[in-house]
Amino acid sequence: MTIAPVQPASPPRAHPPARPQRVECGDRYEREDVAAFRTPGYSNTAFPPPAEREEGSARKWPRASVIIPAFNEEAAIMEVVHEVRDLMGNRAEILVVDDGSTDHTAQAATAAGARVVSIPENSGNGSAIKAGIRAATGEVVAFMDADGQHHAEDLGRLLDHAEDYDMVVGARRTASQASFGRKVANGFYNKIAGMVTGKKIEDLTSGFRVVRRSVAQEMVPLLPNGFSYPTTLTLACFRSGYSVRYVPFDAAKRIGKSKIKLVKDGPGFLMIMFKIITLYSPFKVFMSLATLPALLAIIGGIATVATAHDFGIISTLFLNAALVLIGLGFVSEQICAMRFERLQPRADGTGVPAHAAERAMEEVL
Repeated sequence: MTIAPVQPASPPRAHPPARPQRVECGDRYEREDVAAFRTPGYSNTAFPPPAEREEGSARKWPRASVIIPAFNEEAAIMEVVHEVRDLMGNRAEILVVDDGSTDHTAQAATAAGARVVSIPENSGNGSAIKAGIRAATGEVVAFMDADGQHHAEDLGRLLDHAEDYDMVVGARRTASQASFGRKVANGFYNKIAGMVTGKKIEDLTSGFRVVRRSVAQEMVPLLPNGFSYPTTLTLACFRSGYSVRYVPFDAAKRIGKSKIKLVKDGPGFLMIMFKIITLYSPFKVFMSLATLPALLAIIGGIATVATAHDFGIISTLFLNAALVLIGLGFVSEQICAMRFERLQPRADGTGVPAHAAERAMEEVL
């Protein structure tokens, strides 16, 4: 993985020029004419210290690292970077994590003034987020999509609450959901997560959020490599007792085609979500499973008393099944608590190394 320095200047907005000639290296295009994407005024300088940052705006935000994972988003990435730079000037570190793109995403991001973190091969949205968190230097980290769905002005609204909350999440309004199917699915996911956490979850799967960097770094070993990182991050923050606020916003129509297919990825995501919920709150899962046999045991007992038929044996079997599930829930909850504590990095630097914790979580998820 290679990390390029930051380009903090704020030049006039520019659009990507015609594609440069690519130089083929093996089966991938590794070297390209980056100069063709250059926008006058950008320079490769380090992230400016606090004394050198712009202070003219009335909106005072913490020093932010804006992490934008991107996979083949050449068409939109320059506009996204420009919007963030126009809003925040030199107060933001813009990190574009190029997740093994085969187009000119990295070159366009560099030309737009972003610091590019390059991953050699496509490894997943969550993997790109983790790489960005490791490279970030700001007080808070902000996550945005590279496809133009998230506006910089809405990012400012999230940052307005970043001083008071450990995590601020952009909750998509119903009218701006990508499709009716996704609206129904996201509503279902929100309800399930709300039942597990005991909190109102307004948008479980939103990738538009701002998190304290210390909290994000703590959660890195827990995040999967796929698209389910927002779900994991939300449940982990609630499990750890961190404060979370939701800010509604209107998501724009994405530029280009979505990488997520509802029919293809929906069942897999539901299974991952079930695993995550079982990992973070297994007692509630087992209690829910125990409800049905417990009810059947009660109904059998009532039927035995009210009728001449004997349902005692069946009722006893259902009752035993319910008690076994409840007992498994108690044991699983204790195991979950120990695993969660073991995987979290400690303040003194002791405990399980981050890479070992990540491997352990990948085995679970």
